[in-house]
Amino acid sequence: MKKMKSVYLLAVMALILVVATACGNKGTEGNANGDSKSASGSIVVSGSSAMQPLVAAAAEQFKEKNPDADIQVQAGGSGTGLSQVSEGAVKIGNSDVFAEEKEGIPADKLKDHQIAVVGMSAAVNPEVGIKDISKKDLIKVFTGEVKNWKELGGKDQKIALINRPDSSGTRATFVKYALDGKEPVEGAATEDSSNTVQKLIKETPGAIGYLAFSYFTDNSGITPLSIDGVKPTDENVQKGKFPIWAYEHSYTKGEPKGLEKEFLDYMMSDEIQHNLVPEQGYIPANKMEVKRDAEGKITKK
Repeated sequence: MKKMKSVYLLAVMALILVVATACGNKGTEGNANGDSKSASGSIVVSGSSAMQPLVAAAAEQFKEKNPDADIQVQAGGSGTGLSQVSEGAVKIGNSDVFAEEKEGIPADKLKDHQIAVVGMSAAVNPEVGIKDISKKDLIKVFTGEVKNWKELGGKDQKIALINRPDSSGTRATFVKYALDGKEPVEGAATEDSSNTVQKLIKETPGAIGYLAFSYFTDNSGITPLSIDGVKPTDENVQKGKFPIWAYEHSYTKGEPKGLEKEFLDYMMSDEIQHNLVPEQGYIPANKMEVKRDAEGKITKK
């Protein structure tokens, strides 16, 4: 009888050890949500070029953890992302603007996921000779009233404007918050990609354009402008001191599911929000001390 009890006790202990080992291993492998099964499938993400570097970097990290998942990240502008996700052409549409701000977009059919905040500012070729500009003068530059940098204390050089297309969320944000709604003068060079804008500002004498903070790196070859003496920094955006910023939205058509949900959950994870978001030049949404609605009204959190 004692021998049988000993065998029974050993069997129970072995079973407990197996269960404990299985529980301990759960979440050490698999997808970003800690599931034992790796995420799989394929989705396309399109839209904001200002947001593209962050989403592309996150997609690469996600795919390293989930080799059976394929996430293609494309640019094209916020309008393109919103149109394509509302039509079902892509699973996630990235935008620098609220869907309600884009005419023809069925915002009530889309689900908004605010991934981060992006600061933006005007930037010039380093040879222009200025590092700060008033908002009043900035408006004059982009509306064509001021045509030479010497009028603003810079080099005697003709101003070369570089613009973004109407579909661009970066353009919409810049026009709304930097130019007080005034549209840039017609005839300016228009580029689809923020990467191209950065390259042209660097290479074109007298050039000025506008970009997200993420493009203002030490080796970018361009000079970001302060506005009315306020530097374009994350801290100034967070405190509501610098006016040109926007939420980085990832929209889905209704509630996300499957791979799109797993990827968006990963985008909001501590790994991305605490590390990749600031590394890529963006601001975690939960670090903001102010908030802004679709009409542009700013209030304290």
